[in-house]
Amino acid sequence: MGDDHSNHDDGPRSGGRRAPIAIAAVAGVLALAALGMASCGDRGGGVRFWQKADAGSNACPRPASLTGSEFNAQETGLRALRRAAFRGDFFAQLELGSRYSAVRATDKNIEDPIESATWYAMALSNDEGYAPINRVDRGGFGDWRPLSKYDDCRAYERHTAYQRLDRQLGQMTREEQESVRDRVVYVLSTQDAEGFRTLARLHDGLYGPFGEPEDNREAREAWGRGGGGGSAAERDRRRRGYRAATSLFPRNDVDAYLYNYLAVQTGDVGAYVLMKDFEKSAPSRDQYSRFVEAKARQWTPPFEFYPNEAPASGVPFSDESRPRGDAYEYALTRMASELPFIHVGRALRYLGVAETAAARPEDLSKRQIETLEAMLGHPMEGRLSYLERVRAIQLAAVNGSSEAQLVLAVMYAEGIGLPADYARAFKWFDEAARQGSPEAKFAMSSYFALGVSGVADQDKAQAVALRIDSALSGFGPSAARLQAVLAQVSRSQQRR
Repeated sequence: MGDDHSNHDDGPRSGGRRAPIAIAAVAGVLALAALGMASCGDRGGGVRFWQKADAGSNACPRPASLTGSEFNAQETGLRALRRAAFRGDFFAQLELGSRYSAVRATDKNIEDPIESATWYAMALSNDEGYAPINRVDRGGFGDWRPLSKYDDCRAYERHTAYQRLDRQLGQMTREEQESVRDRVVYVLSTQDAEGFRTLARLHDGLYGPFGEPEDNREAREAWGRGGGGGSAAERDRRRRGYRAATSLFPRNDVDAYLYNYLAVQTGDVGAYVLMKDFEKSAPSRDQYSRFVEAKARQWTPPFEFYPNEAPASGVPFSDESRPRGDAYEYALTRMASELPFIHVGRALRYLGVAETAAARPEDLSKRQIETLEAMLGHPMEGRLSYLERVRAIQLAAVNGSSEAQLVLAVMYAEGIGLPADYARAFKWFDEAARQGSPEAKFAMSSYFALGVSGVADQDKAQAVALRIDSALSGFGPSAARLQAVLAQVSRSQQRR
């Protein structure tokens, strides 16, 4: 594997290296792996080093299994792995890919091809899987070789992940493939600048299929450019590459630019340098700047929060789309004082958690709270947190409640429960208006009357039509507060 990363650029396009954030057991194993491991196989004779040994000795070592034979132990292990995987741990992502593909017979009850493919794709896009570690120029002429077998075993893991992902995607419908792609986009979008930079590489034709350097061995193999010896059948397979896996994220300059731009909007200085590098990397790229700026203001992640559909076995997905940073924490604290609890109660009634709309948190029983927590995949603690109040409204909105959609739109407009996001506020006002909500129609009329740059252009005729429709639908109460909020939104957008 000595020449795998010989041309690897540790500059802006390499993606950098992250300090792994993971469960303690995984972190301990990574530390041991970096110091030295058992041999991953012989590399002689021009044959891939892993072709001369069994899979067990090629793979990187793992910590003791976090699951047991009992259902509850398996669920606990999945929760721990998912927390680590959402935080960017390469090996936790691989393990989830394996668990949900039911490689082991004991995982058959949690088999879920879409979720498995999502985590194999996340692992392949993770620079912890390909950034070189502990290398030295042995001959003094650019002959970079690993000091340990860590680079080798990671390459084997990525080679295997490519194979499994390609097989899974090849058996899926177009809609299922789109679901995999949307989940990857969502997870990466929760990782702020680093995640957006990864998304930019996934769409950039100057990188490999999953954002790795294009001269990476696994990238070349995936494109069908691997070469090498072996039987005629094996050479033919290598020429074909992994077509399903490499087509998951189509190359697109506009999307690559968009995600670089979104990374810059998080305030990350390095992202700005990378975006400027992107603009200069091809003659035609900087011409998209105005279009991309408008598109970025309208962009929203594919989901409100990570899809909470559980496998048929009933093992729930834990809800890892958690608040991040001070802005999220501050928005959550506003739930108690600024959002009447009746809105949460109505959302819970819509979801079938309660028969009546609770006006106060204490009106809910412990069992009703635990029912919501089970729906979200949260630990069943029987205490309704601020985050769970937000999730109740989001879940009702996603499932079609026009009332919850209207409430969620106002929450985004005012930064209550969730940081202010005018593109998302507009999206949910629009969803509620489509279902006939007169209040939402009035809100939409205010958007079009004022004009919110990049979200809704000023359109007086559309504003008047919506306002008349709102009045005819019976909207009576004054909307001065909402109008004032939208006016403030408009001024803040114009100052940008």
